[in-house]
Amino acid sequence: MNASDISSAKRLTQLYFAVEYRFVGQVPSGPGWAYRNSGIMVHCQPPATMLKNQDFPISIEVQLLGGDSTGERTTCNLCTPGTNVVMKEKLVTAHCINSNSKTYRGDQWVRAEVMVLGDSAIRHSVNGDTVLVDQKPQTGGGNVTFFDPAYKIEGQLLNSGIFLQSESHPRSSVKSKSWI
Repeated sequence: MNASDISSAKRLTQLYFAVEYRFVGQVPSGPGWAYRNSGIMVHCQPPATMLKNQDFPISIEVQLLGGDSTGERTTCNLCTPGTNVVMKEKLVTAHCINSNSKTYRGDQWVRAEVMVLGDSAIRHSVNGDTVLVDQKPQTGGGNVTFFDPAYKIEGQLLNSGIFLQSESHPRSSVKSKSWI
């Protein structure tokens, strides 16, 4: 995790969170997968329960990506470090699911919105358009290492916390609001 990560001090179960973001720089030594990559992590493990070498909090990540000069790269995707979700009435164990958003290139501002309805549904929206919906968030699967197994009980429904992450670029490019 990055030193500029921000987390909620309060556990949340129903919330609407909006963030306007843009990518205006990149750390030259950052890994390729972290290029123009941030996230809103909901149903998030409290930071105080993470072990020293744990790579990511157990959470549902609404992945915020910026496009390169060519190719397609959706935003408000779903990534699942230590979690699974249900989509179309089937358990989804894939680590990342792309949304149906368009690609946002350059340093333009993008508005991402996340609506969390307890343990029933999470709606991902970009500039007012719903681009992905997932349901029944729960612990399970992989894609997180060096965690406390007492916290990750397979199939357990998660309580919600919010964690904003920055992979390898400046934090100065985010404006956010939340309604609880």
